Amino acid sequence: MRKFIKGEITMLFNKALILGIGLIGSSLARNLKEKKLVKTLAVYDKNQENLKKAKDLDIADIYTDNIKEGVSEADVIIFATPVCAFGKLAKDMSSYVKEGVIITDVGSVKQYSLREIEKYLNKNNGSIVVGGHPVAGTEKSGPENGFTSLFKGRWCILTPDENSTEEAIKRITEMWESCNMKVDIMTATHHDKVMAAVSHLPQLIAYSIVGTVADLEGYEHKEIIKYSAGGFRDFTRIAGSDPTMWRDIFLTNKQTVLELIQRFIEDLVALERNIRWDEGDKMFDLFKRTQKIRKDVIEAKQDQPEHEKRIMEELQKQQV
Repeated sequence: MRKFIKGEITMLFNKALILGIGLIGSSLARNLKEKKLVKTLAVYDKNQENLKKAKDLDIADIYTDNIKEGVSEADVIIFATPVCAFGKLAKDMSSYVKEGVIITDVGSVKQYSLREIEKYLNKNNGSIVVGGHPVAGTEKSGPENGFTSLFKGRWCILTPDENSTEEAIKRITEMWESCNMKVDIMTATHHDKVMAAVSHLPQLIAYSIVGTVADLEGYEHKEIIKYSAGGFRDFTRIAGSDPTMWRDIFLTNKQTVLELIQRFIEDLVALERNIRWDEGDKMFDLFKRTQKIRKDVIEAKQDQPEHEKRIMEELQKQQV
């Protein structure tokens, strides 16, 4: 956590650079600036509209689409773009990073992210990489939808490897704890398996279900919208997420996601058989087990409704 010296907060970094100023990047920027965790905060984005919005919101000190300007003298660089952009960005900045710079990211696929970053940013040019994934977000995107409390009470998973140092891990841990996150550490391989199960597969199913319902014959589009109950409404919320980000996630965590899709298909076929042959006891046992999982999620305070409540409260404050 931050330390206090003679009544002043010790800053974590002299200069921080955030690559990509979308929901996660802008929310992190707000935390770093408002809590005075860095002396100078730079944000990079090739999208001029995003840069203008970020500047209007006053969430950084430097706004640039010039990678050299952003990287210059930065002692921490956070990759917050879609993961398929990591490799090119790492290559473009590799000549400009200073010795000892800490490189981290917010990507939800860690094996691919670290592999792409460390092709160009590694111990050979003095870079220290610590993979990271703040498990937080909404279906919204863009700098205007970021807010300071997005991370509050959520988990951030760090995936250090042989390139990481204890000091770098400590400083990245402090950064996320200062955003009111809980920090856990695991390998990149294990992270990708966990996220495929609890995040990637549900997202894929949401996209599929909404697409299936939208294409059904005999249903008016206005009826689907008008009579949407909680279940379908929840699926449409998830399916409203950034398509570029999720396309990249499925392409870069392909093997694990494909294995889970096959498992899901087998379980769905089994449930279809239960319905076809009136196997009510088997269905009841399944539903009872999943009900218990839902209860555990709520008790762990990771249930989405409470998080959405905080989101709405924060957005209302911003609009005042």
